Amino acid sequence: MPPQLTTALRMGTLALLWGSGFLWIKLALNHGLSPAQITITRCALGTLVLLALARRSAQRLPRDRATWARLAVAALLCNAVPFALFSVGEQTVDSGVAGVLNATTPLWSLLIGVLLGTDRVLHPLRLTGLVLGFAGTLLIFAPWHRSGLMSWGALALLGAAASYAVAFAYMARKLTGRGAPMAVSAAQLLMATAWSTLALPAAGPVHADATALLAVTVLGVFGTGVTFYLNYRLIADEGPTSAATVGYLLPVVSVALGALVLGETIGLRVLAGMAVVLAGVAMTRGVGTRGGSPAGADGAATTGSSRTGADEVPSASARRRTGAAPHAP
Repeated sequence: MPPQLTTALRMGTLALLWGSGFLWIKLALNHGLSPAQITITRCALGTLVLLALARRSAQRLPRDRATWARLAVAALLCNAVPFALFSVGEQTVDSGVAGVLNATTPLWSLLIGVLLGTDRVLHPLRLTGLVLGFAGTLLIFAPWHRSGLMSWGALALLGAAASYAVAFAYMARKLTGRGAPMAVSAAQLLMATAWSTLALPAAGPVHADATALLAVTVLGVFGTGVTFYLNYRLIADEGPTSAATVGYLLPVVSVALGALVLGETIGLRVLAGMAVVLAGVAMTRGVGTRGGSPAGADGAATTGSSRTGADEVPSASARRRTGAAPHAP
């Protein structure tokens, strides 16, 4: 098979798996699972997948307490909190819109980097991209319009994207260069599973049907575990540019799947807002940066510096060193 075709297939598979995460969350919610049940299950299944991959690669879990303490913070901000917020938000917001709002993570990351002083080079093009990206977000919310998306569900989704950005800023400082990417990522998701089990009292009884169980299984195994490995291999074999391209496909995939599978209708205003957000993200990544996935995906485990927005704060080359994966729903 020609190398170009192999790369395209890898990128397409990764974009489909990550972008479909919003669909699986919606299906699980519609068929009886609560946000807490979805969060706990996907974290646990993703952990099992990464533990198996780490064992296969002869990578060992961290042994020092300091690393585990840092992973606990990263797991809370990059997995447990955003995973829960995506499930809460999609109770009232379409899956396609969730994918679009997830694409704002790089904008939050750049803003946080500027505020913290970790991103000192704010060229006019990047500043324009930042303003343009948030203008697109405002267009999506349309608070001036009665049919706008200004709701608690939409704010929860935006909060998930912002949580990813905060997590990436933290990981860029505290977890860069920890090595053994699959093992460290498995450890991070293990901590996320522990965090999410704290919500068990609020999870309620399980009233899920076969569709919900299948959806959350696919979300945990493929959308949270397998995607980390695919992204890791794509960066290692093809470089950060190919991985960065996948990020721009995620909202497109989520909108398309929402329309085709769930019959969701995305208005012209939201589509225009998505285009503006992605254009803004592209501009923020265009000067003085080194690649990185613009609109990350789920939260496979990201360990070190992952910049899907501060990828966002660290860079894809840093992600290559640490094994960090972009975020997702």
